[in-house]
Amino acid sequence: MAQHATDSGRETRFLNRGEGRVAYDIDGAGPLLLLVPGMGDLRSTYRFLAPAMVAAGYTVATCDLRGHGDSDTSFSTYGDVATARDITALLSDLGPAVIVGNSMSAGAAVIVAAERPELVNGLVLVGPFVREPAMVSVLSRLFFRVMMARPWAAAVWNAYFPKLHAGMLPDDFDAYRKKVIDSLRRPGYARAFSLTTRTDHVKASAILERVDTPTLVVMGERDPDFKDPKSEAEWIARQLKGRTVMIADAGHYPQSQQPELMTSAVKTFLAERRG
Repeated sequence: MAQHATDSGRETRFLNRGEGRVAYDIDGAGPLLLLVPGMGDLRSTYRFLAPAMVAAGYTVATCDLRGHGDSDTSFSTYGDVATARDITALLSDLGPAVIVGNSMSAGAAVIVAAERPELVNGLVLVGPFVREPAMVSVLSRLFFRVMMARPWAAAVWNAYFPKLHAGMLPDDFDAYRKKVIDSLRRPGYARAFSLTTRTDHVKASAILERVDTPTLVVMGERDPDFKDPKSEAEWIARQLKGRTVMIADAGHYPQSQQPELMTSAVKTFLAERRG
């Protein structure tokens, strides 16, 4: 298995998925957590949460989406369902885990929990998309798809990324934003990102009722991806018989915007689950 060092010093490992490889790293000792980022982001979105959970006595794996970060861009499919398959393959190797999924990856985590419940010990859904957004017109979808097309995908994402961080910005935001955009500008990665933006959340929505695992829904109070973040979080929690934690002064990425609050919420949830 090929490996190389990450910025944090951990070794990047690769899961062979036939069409390409999915990158991940793993650290720590104890119960397993798998942290999965949203589209257009990198696994280092969990750069604050991961070491805190390792220090708390957990094994923490973080993975890149296919076509993102250190993963390959040779795949023919992207999105919720493809990501769910990658999570399933990774956990088949590593063992059952609590999955932390941000944004689109929350929908993928729901699919895994419904289809392979023996691999999922719990769900932490962060800024989650588990159903189609309300009142999104065909014209709006088409406009979004055009804006995320290859010629200008990196430039558009560079402009939109700060808006998703409504509220408190991480101390390293400028450096992290540059890392994300530089990653997108590599050959093949804008195309993969563009294809990922075409995903839908139909399958996740259709199988919500099949999920029977402890669930925590974490939502930034200022998440701009939802008209009413609190109502969306509460709706998801009701469907999954879970509970909700709202993070003040945070948008779509509470794991990096308010890492102490996020870490506290995850630790409390895991302690309750183990209890």
